[in-house]
Amino acid sequence: MDFEPSPRVQQLQQQLNRFMKEHIYPNEQVFKEQVAQQRWTAPPILETLKEAARAQGLWNLFMPGHEHGGCGLSNADYAPLAEIMGRVFWAAEVFNCSAPDTGNMEVFARYGSAEQQARWLQPLLRGEIRSAYAMTEPGVASSDATNVELSIRADGDSYVINGRKWFATGAMNEACKIFIVMGKTDPDHPNRHLQQSQVLVERDRPGLTIVRPLSTMGYWEEPSGHAELRFDNVRIPKSNMLLGEGRGFEIAQGRLGPGRIHHCMRVIGAAQRALELACQRVNSRVAFGKKLSEQGSVRESVALMASKIEMCRLLTLRAADKMDRVGNKQAMDLIAMAKIMVPQLGSEVIDMAIQMHGAGGLTKDYFLAEAFNYARWCRLADGPDQVHMMALGKQVIRELSA
Repeated sequence: MDFEPSPRVQQLQQQLNRFMKEHIYPNEQVFKEQVAQQRWTAPPILETLKEAARAQGLWNLFMPGHEHGGCGLSNADYAPLAEIMGRVFWAAEVFNCSAPDTGNMEVFARYGSAEQQARWLQPLLRGEIRSAYAMTEPGVASSDATNVELSIRADGDSYVINGRKWFATGAMNEACKIFIVMGKTDPDHPNRHLQQSQVLVERDRPGLTIVRPLSTMGYWEEPSGHAELRFDNVRIPKSNMLLGEGRGFEIAQGRLGPGRIHHCMRVIGAAQRALELACQRVNSRVAFGKKLSEQGSVRESVALMASKIEMCRLLTLRAADKMDRVGNKQAMDLIAMAKIMVPQLGSEVIDMAIQMHGAGGLTKDYFLAEAFNYARWCRLADGPDQVHMMALGKQVIRELSA
């Protein structure tokens, strides 16, 4: 694999870095202040920045190929761009490249009907609406998705949905108009992986209740948020079924591969920024008669931080390259390795940067605490570490013991 980005990607990197320097970093405080005033509505600065990004062609960079507004970038092409966006938690949305919308748009593009694409994919691609993905449930161990209990029961020309979901990312945003929901249409099917289906539920369907927003380590992540949802006899037309009954797992696996890589690259971006801020900090603070940067223990920490980031970056790029060459399914080993290691090592790097900032690193005066929160919940998002380790370990044993 050639780790040197193509000339086009290098140009996009320069554009993104310039945009971040000119528009994103100077408005971090403005974003916080505006979000505090209107919580679940996109702050004006976000909409202003979206228009600027679109005008510069920095829009929908995640979408593979050229169909559906894609820019023709591969996973390996997009990875370093996602890293740049990850340097500010909310920046990806400026470029219409934020989760869960990216994964949901890919679902619509790959599995949606022409009608579903026209109604939901196109406004998502234009950034006019947002979406949520509802799989996890509070009452069962959702790390094993065959446990989901939400019922999707056929009734004439409709499906009737009953159950609960939570940590539906993006659902609190008032612009979120559509939920992709996984539940059971055939709970008695002998193949546990064919019991599930995925359906589309509009936000305003009678019986759908947003119970409450959910914080992660004290962060509400406005304006998108995470939500607990309740479905009480929610009726949807059968045309809201994605792909077909019993194909929920097929959709989930197709959706989650690229999303895991996107998360990893954004975590790497946050860790890289944490390292840069840490280096600036230790080079400007004096303790025990000399700069912190001259203390041996600090230098050791910085060396470890830089090494961990580079290991994560190379592993993730290799996973993305394998996805491009042989497909997501054949690249699941490297995807799993990246998903296991990057959020874990990224959390460690950010934690070390917090330590170098002293008590201030725990406050909202710096981006570090929020970045740590993101890296930490990435160890659970799109499947917890233990599930990936279980599947990867099984594969490695099978291959190396044959």
